[in-house]
Amino acid sequence: MSSTDNETGDPTGEEAEEAAEQRELLLDREARVDAVEGEGPYGEPGQRFNRRSPFYIGMMGGLGLAVAYLAGWAVASAQEILELIGLAFFVAVGLEPIVAFLVRRRIRRGFAVAIVSLSTIGIVVGFLSVAIPPLVSEINNLIKLAPHYLETLNKRSSFLGHLNAKYHIVSHLQKALAGGGISTVTSGVVGAGKVVLGAITGLVVVVALTIYFLADLPQVTSLCYRVVPHSRRARAGLLIDEMFARVGGYVLGNIITSVIAAVGTLVWLEIFGVHYALLLAVFVGFMDLIPIVGSTIAGIIVALAALTVSLPVAIATGGYYLVYRQAEDYLITPKIMRRTVDVSGLVTVIAVLIGGTLLGIIGALIAIPIAAAVKLVLEQVSFPRLDAS
Repeated sequence: MSSTDNETGDPTGEEAEEAAEQRELLLDREARVDAVEGEGPYGEPGQRFNRRSPFYIGMMGGLGLAVAYLAGWAVASAQEILELIGLAFFVAVGLEPIVAFLVRRRIRRGFAVAIVSLSTIGIVVGFLSVAIPPLVSEINNLIKLAPHYLETLNKRSSFLGHLNAKYHIVSHLQKALAGGGISTVTSGVVGAGKVVLGAITGLVVVVALTIYFLADLPQVTSLCYRVVPHSRRARAGLLIDEMFARVGGYVLGNIITSVIAAVGTLVWLEIFGVHYALLLAVFVGFMDLIPIVGSTIAGIIVALAALTVSLPVAIATGGYYLVYRQAEDYLITPKIMRRTVDVSGLVTVIAVLIGGTLLGIIGALIAIPIAAAVKLVLEQVSFPRLDAS
């Protein structure tokens, strides 16, 4: 006898009674409470789903794809703020050795963080206070000398006049201004204003997050220890401490290379009598903190500043930075990083190139310490297991 009548397909009397009981359980809470078995107010859990069931496999696979898609979408949407958070954490880890040094001198951590933060902000503000007045003065002088430069463009005997005769600079400018160039310039100014505003906002976010990370870095490192199983926590803690130490060493090495670039620039500009030599040298030092692109941008700007002396001096300055860039990338930086971060010159160059390609300036900035961390994990974890297998 089947569970249904063969002729009509209707349920039998027993099945009808069972269905009625199930409906009563769903509708009556007291009946559900009386029906549960085992200890506890909700009874014992039932058997697990069959993990080999096609429905279970399909459902979990679909949920996995949905979670992966949402995670990728969230990371892509918050990419900019995540980059700022990563940069702030990197700066905080780099400044941690200074804070730790002050703490060892029996200074409370809060005061130590305040001293380091205010000193760093003071250096940046001091540079801006030194840099902005000469920059404004030079812009005003350029505006005053604009008629003189236009007159020089019309003289074929001058260098600018020769360029104008060959490339028709004045006529191109006139066409640009006549053909909607003013609106283009206006939109460009608005776009530049947005970029500057975004940079200032990003700087404020990074500074604030860096201070918070510095203040709570022991708790952050403790959290990193807690996510490791207890049996491996001591060894993992030593590895994490070494990674942070290498990040601090990288920051120290980067500062050393920037000081070398600034001193070399100061000596070169003083020899040829370029105006604002000290200001330009400090600017080169700050820009050199950015691997690869920083020294290049600084070299172009300094070479343009050398035009105030003469064209040969500007060309010589550009050649100096071209030579210095090669020396820094392949001699100075690899040698210093090998001592402070324990990363070879080849790995240094490759890491900076890959990091800059993936994340731009921020990627180039954090590429070397990440490479140092990966190298440490490979040497202490992966290679011993491979050798023992």
